[in-house]
Order: sequence, then C-alpha cells, then structure tokens
Amino acid sequence: MNIDLSGKAAIVTGASGGIGLAIATGLSKAGARVTLVGRSQAGLDQAIATLRKDGGGDDASGVVADPGTAEGCAALIAARPDADILVNNLGIYGACDFFDIDDALWDEFWRVNVMYGVRLARHYAQGMRERGWGRIQFISSESALNIPTEMIHYGVSKAAVQGLSRGLAKALAGSGVTVNTILPGPTRTSGGGADDGRPGCGARCQRPGHGGRLPGRKPPFQPARPLRRSAGSGELGGLRSLAAGQRDHRLGLARGWRHGGIHRLTHGPTTITTCERFSP
Repeated sequence: MNIDLSGKAAIVTGASGGIGLAIATGLSKAGARVTLVGRSQAGLDQAIATLRKDGGGDDASGVVADPGTAEGCAALIAARPDADILVNNLGIYGACDFFDIDDALWDEFWRVNVMYGVRLARHYAQGMRERGWGRIQFISSESALNIPTEMIHYGVSKAAVQGLSRGLAKALAGSGVTVNTILPGPTRTSGGGADDGRPGCGARCQRPGHGGRLPGRKPPFQPARPLRRSAGSGELGGLRSLAAGQRDHRLGLARGWRHGGIHRLTHGPTTITTCERFSP
C-alpha cells in the first residue's frame, strides 16, 4: 500500500520510544511532517535521531511538554497550533491490587490516560473540521475490552478512551475528519512513561514486595506465547487507518479473540493487529 501524507502535519504524543516512536517513524516515511512530543529533551533528541536513521524525514521535530497536565497541553498547543493528524499515544500503566488503588492514583490515571486526549482533540479537531480533512487516533489497549484483574484502573481508563473516540467520531461524521481507536495487545516496549521516569503504580503501592507487580502474577502484557509478525501490524496498521477516509466515520467493531484475549480491530475493509509490531 502506497500511503502519501506529503504536506500533512502530524503530532504524536509519548513519542520518545516504543509504539509512539514507531508510529512517528511510519508517518514520517509516508511524507508527513511529524512533531514528536515527550517530557525529556534528551529523549526526544535520541528519538528523532532514531527516526531519521530508520528512514524518516529530516523535517521531524520535537516539543518538550507533558500533555498529561493541562499546562502541558497548553504548551504543546502554543508550540504547534495546528495539525492534520493527531495520535494520542501517551499513557501510563502499572499493576496494582484493586484494594490498594487510592483516589489519587485513580485521578492520575484519568488525567494522564483520558483528559489529555480530550484537551488535544477539542483543540485540533476544530481546525481539521474547518479544513475538511483530519485524522485523530487514540492508542487504547486490549485491556479496555479484557480488563486485567491486576490493572483495573488502567483498563477502566482505556475503556473511557474507547467511548471518547466513538463519541467524537459521531460528532465529526461527514466533516472529512475520522477518529479511530487502536487496541494494541502484548507489546515489547519500555512503556509506562519510560522517557520521564513516571511511575505506573509502584510509588503508591505500600504492599511489601509489591513493587508495581502482583506477587505470583505474570508481568503486565506478557503474551502466553511468542507473537508473529503480520503485514497489517504496527505503524503500517495505524497508517492504513489514517488513510482509510471512509464516509462512515464510525469506529469499527473489535472482532475475534486469539492469543488469550488479543483483539483484531476492524475498520471498514482494514483489520489492524498492532499487537504484533514488536514481536521478538
């Protein structure tokens, strides 16, 4: 598939590594002028160097901001007032027993995983609608549909992202702006705010030996068996969704189960299995 995004400006949050950097690289290869967003200048500099090494364009740039806060969203918007493509990839996670999750941690997961997407979409979607073209993607998780018992707070926040995406897609139907959610499954990535040292859970969990992981449980997102690559995975799947442009902008239904609860997300004729991008 030849995807041409020449002349389009894209913003990818949480782009210092992992899924965000892979998406930013794919967008850049397709011709988009990409802005990577992260909390660390050093992390962004390294990410941009990696992007260019992997074939991305020389026009990629970075903005140091923390969209997980209202102030960070405002700083990003001030630095990049307009965008044609917005990929809300930023998110935190961490294993914690439900009865150890206090209100402060619930509030943090809601603020970082949900509200920043609300703020950015609220701003950038208006310009996209006025220009008659735009793509907004939310990177959710298969945990939104198959909520893990050790990360209920995370799964609930990602389920909220699903609802936000679906509602916004309906609000923008017919405008030329599409909104989609991608549900990665087990992914080999540092994750958890790796570029900024933000804890997913362990800082507030006081259980002896907990350390952000439940004793006797597998680490979060550990696949039951090795995953295979597929032509529809990773940044390619995300770009396909960006390029789909169907008149009916509804979020596709998640269909099918495999590998213990990993979902395939169907959008029109395209099936996206992003969980396979970083397979060993």
